[in-house]
Amino acid sequence: MAMGVLLAVAGCGSDGDDTPDTASGSLEQLAARARCRPEVQTDAAELRQATCDNGARHYVFVTFTNARGQAEWLDEANDYGGTYLVGTSWVAVGGAQDISALRKRLGGTVVAAAGMHGHGGGHQGGGAGMEMGVGMGRG
Repeated sequence: MAMGVLLAVAGCGSDGDDTPDTASGSLEQLAARARCRPEVQTDAAELRQATCDNGARHYVFVTFTNARGQAEWLDEANDYGGTYLVGTSWVAVGGAQDISALRKRLGGTVVAAAGMHGHGGGHQGGGAGMEMGVGMGRG
């Protein structure tokens, strides 16, 4: 799939650091492990999406029912730039520091989307990806 071409890997699973095995589970289970409360925004057959705050950190979680849906979402997200934490059936979107902290709880792979000029309303870094992630529900 094109996902590998569009996203640059910024870090991988556990490679001798203190990163746990990649988490799995429902959106609520991931949020509990991240120690934040999910506010569900999209509850569709193929994906669920929620914002999740714990005071100091802010994320958007998206869970998928299949790998194809996740790959398509990531391909589209690449246009907006940002930093993503990618698990086997989920993606978390946030600022680089927030994603780095989240990876210590959920494992996963950190990717930095290339981004294209003209998208994201002139925002920089993870902000454009965060806003994009919030509105990316399908269906």
